[in-house]
Amino acid sequence: MPEQQKDMYRALLAKERKIAVIGLGYVGLPIALEFARYFSVIGFDINHARVLQMQQHIDPSREIEPAEFENKDIVFTANPQDLKSAHFYIIAVPTPVDQHKVPNLKPLISASETVGKVIKKGDYVVYESTVYPGCTEEDCIPIVERFSGLKHGVDFKSGYSPERINPGDKEHSLTKVVKVVSGNDAESLEVIAKVYETAITAGVHRAASIKVAEAAKVIENTQRDLNIALMNELSIIFNRMGINTYDVLAAARTKWNFLPFYPGLVGGHCIGVDPYYLTYKSTELGYKPEVILSGRRVNDFMSSHIAKRAVQLLIKAGKNIGFAKVLVMGVTFKENVSDIRNSKVAELVHELQSFSMQVHLTDPFANSEELYEEYQLHLTPQIDNDYDCIIMAVKHTQYENMTEQDFVNLSSAKGILIDVKGCFLNRITALTYWTL
Repeated sequence: MPEQQKDMYRALLAKERKIAVIGLGYVGLPIALEFARYFSVIGFDINHARVLQMQQHIDPSREIEPAEFENKDIVFTANPQDLKSAHFYIIAVPTPVDQHKVPNLKPLISASETVGKVIKKGDYVVYESTVYPGCTEEDCIPIVERFSGLKHGVDFKSGYSPERINPGDKEHSLTKVVKVVSGNDAESLEVIAKVYETAITAGVHRAASIKVAEAAKVIENTQRDLNIALMNELSIIFNRMGINTYDVLAAARTKWNFLPFYPGLVGGHCIGVDPYYLTYKSTELGYKPEVILSGRRVNDFMSSHIAKRAVQLLIKAGKNIGFAKVLVMGVTFKENVSDIRNSKVAELVHELQSFSMQVHLTDPFANSEELYEEYQLHLTPQIDNDYDCIIMAVKHTQYENMTEQDFVNLSSAKGILIDVKGCFLNRITALTYWTL
């Protein structure tokens, strides 16, 4: 390793220089805390309330235990001036899409401006946020150059290392998953690789370029999105045939090379969002993706499909739709997490409400204030015992441990249970049962 590379890495390891992580959400906070085992870290977030919680060893996302904050060389701050003492910047801010499914780069642009105001000669900036290929070098780095007055590749280096955080997954945690890294040149690649290798026990993969690393990230989730879309479309077809989808999948799984994907609501900040970054860039370059967008349409349709099925089952049971009372269990985007971003359950609830149904929401992980701020929905303070239809939308562990009698106790006469993920398949006889 050339002497200049050794100097940056050695200085970070000796804590003569600091790492700054910008954005302390589901992605940034785990990275900041893990690096703080080995390096001196500055954790920065623009949300003062969140920073105050982290200073008290509380993870606002409820993913990390207080003990994980102990004995870490980290300072949490909302003051951008504190970033001036860092030399290696990691940007891990959200990259959502707007209501028109167009990438919203405002957080990324703002973070790039923040770094541009404090970066110095010889410093590094690494992006972790999910983007389309070319975004780092074409959209972000020019902002850093403009605000810093420095020249990229000469005065400062850059890289891209896509996040692979899976909320709620304790098995595939940050250090146990291979980290893809990239740099703007061979020198930066090696420095960035060495920094990440220090903390990531699973090792790193050196991508051929920043664009390759960006592309790898978006296709990881696009591939999964398409596979789930196929299962969702099959479930719609099989439902019309009177065939249970899970029975079909159980039979198909006996073949050695059958991929085990399942139907369901596809939300969250990865699978339901990332494909739009790729399709946006592709369309900009003159090619309209057919397969990817088709899969997105199928998955986005599922909330409406489930709501329509609920209406059909209620009518069949002789219920008055305008007076129907529905309990939706689970509103986060996946099981056992508090993250409500891009929750397709919220869309399902709005669909049900459009039929004038009375809909109650319950979720042991979600925050009612956040839910209202994001979707104008509230968690019900008191669960009743006369629901015409119960929709188990998210398979939180607490719900999976319920019995048939628990559902019966919550239901009115001729009650209906819609079990989106098929957790109680072949276990419900006292209620009308339906699953995807």
